[in-house]
Amino acid sequence: MSTADPHHVSLRRVAGLFGAYRRRLSFVAVLVVASTLVTLINPFLIREIMDVALPEGRTGLLSVLALGMIVVAVVNSSFNVWQTYLATRIGQQVMHDLRTAVYAHLQRMSLAFFTRTRTGEVQSRIANDIGGMQATLTTTASTIVSDLTIFTATVLAMAVLDWRLTIASLLMLPLFVWISRRVGKERRHITRERQRQLAVISSTVQESLSVSGVLLGHTMGRTRSLTADLDRESAKLSDLEVRSHMAGRWTQSSVWVIMASMPAVIYWVAGLANGAGPNQISIGTLVAFTTLQTNLLRPAVQLLDVGVEIQSSLELFGRIFEYLDLPVDVAESSNPVSLERVRGELRLEAVSFAYPGAHRPTLSEIDVTVEPGRSLAIVGETGSGKTTLSYLIPRLYDATSGRVSIDGVDVKDLSFDSLAAAVGTVFQETYLFNASVAENLRFARPGASQEELEAAARTAHIHDYLQSLPDGYETVVGERGYRFSGGEKQRLAIARAVLRDPAVLVLDEATSALDTQTELAVQQAIEAASAGRTTVTIAHRLSTVINADEIVVLDQGRIVERGTHEQLLGLGGHYAALVKRDADQRAERLAQEAD
Repeated sequence: MSTADPHHVSLRRVAGLFGAYRRRLSFVAVLVVASTLVTLINPFLIREIMDVALPEGRTGLLSVLALGMIVVAVVNSSFNVWQTYLATRIGQQVMHDLRTAVYAHLQRMSLAFFTRTRTGEVQSRIANDIGGMQATLTTTASTIVSDLTIFTATVLAMAVLDWRLTIASLLMLPLFVWISRRVGKERRHITRERQRQLAVISSTVQESLSVSGVLLGHTMGRTRSLTADLDRESAKLSDLEVRSHMAGRWTQSSVWVIMASMPAVIYWVAGLANGAGPNQISIGTLVAFTTLQTNLLRPAVQLLDVGVEIQSSLELFGRIFEYLDLPVDVAESSNPVSLERVRGELRLEAVSFAYPGAHRPTLSEIDVTVEPGRSLAIVGETGSGKTTLSYLIPRLYDATSGRVSIDGVDVKDLSFDSLAAAVGTVFQETYLFNASVAENLRFARPGASQEELEAAARTAHIHDYLQSLPDGYETVVGERGYRFSGGEKQRLAIARAVLRDPAVLVLDEATSALDTQTELAVQQAIEAASAGRTTVTIAHRLSTVINADEIVVLDQGRIVERGTHEQLLGLGGHYAALVKRDADQRAERLAQEAD
């Protein structure tokens, strides 16, 4: 699906995410270095207290040194607060940039991507994967700088105190590095499995707890089995979480045992050194050194943990980059054309289209011209390519070959904004946001006035009904508009399209799922909305297209008949057969409604 390999993510690319924040990162680094250097003063103050102030009874010097230790603590704490604040701000901004970049890139993807990808999977990438990188993005950079600075400065300070003890302390570092790499690989593998499982759960919840999913689950008696399915998937996730937290714990526990033993080793080495010659190691030096040794081992272990965290996060970065690297198959032209005044002439010239992996094309050599203000109806059996043809006009897909044009300009050359302004669509499945009626209508034109909303609603024959509601246009439609009937939702969709005032209106199966009375109301709304516009109507119910200026009959992706209603009936072919079947179904439906 992607050109990116999620298992091999470049650290340079990850570092590039922080490129816009170099100055702030530099300031964080300065704070970290300053905090580290201030911290290293304490062991030397301790040595002076142990070797000079206390043995010689110099209370004045003791007071100054003790006060110095307090000042060091205050200054260090202040630096830590500021560095934490700045690092967190930078990390959160990078997360914001990633969320926005992924969302913006997915907005550019064609309909094909979303037809083959579960919605829960997309949501999981944006929420779970980016959210899972929070610790890495907010603290890792400052932690690395801090720990590296502490480690380097501490080693130098230890060497100044005693080189023999320093060598003894550094002998265990290669073991730490080996453990880090081993645990990191294990964590990364588990992270990959965990994020996939999170995506599965997100998809399950999103699908089963939507209004449609709940209705289906209740009416099919599947609520218990759906709960059992989620229980099973959640148990898998719980197991992965435990494995993730426990990965390498036994191995790392051995490191802590070694760390706890290091002071004993230092005391032992110091004892050997003092017994071997005149170069005695003082008590103050020994105490200062063990204090520094704690400062050395703590950042060393933290660096190992950061390494493990980075290894785990690389899998998350890989999943995000995988989406960012998805090729955009319907892209805006590098020099897009904007139509100033759209007349609405629509042409499909030798248009063919095949879905990826399909054995045969869905559309073949389609030639159609619709003059401005005229109407075209497209009919045919299920699977004949009607809906696919409607997708090509607003460029939800690009034609495999041939040309779709508006006012003589190929839709591939039009800017996205110009194409969206020129073509309005109303599909069979009406989508409404869980917001007010006014907000749903203004999705087409955010700046529309109340008068414009009402004018569009009147055109769609829905204004009077909306006015009768207690909250009027401020009525919340509910999840996917389930507070409204199918016909009401269709008329709201028509009003939304009319509010945008497109020159070309595409209506796909707008009345196929409605009863006869509601169909009549929606048909009246369609006729009002189509007035003065170039209209393309896709329909199963042929009663809605009888008055079209031209009717095109598709069969297996090809035009087999074309003409007016009367002309096609006279041919006695495909269209006549469709009309007869439609009439029979209509009579049966009327009889059922009468009962």
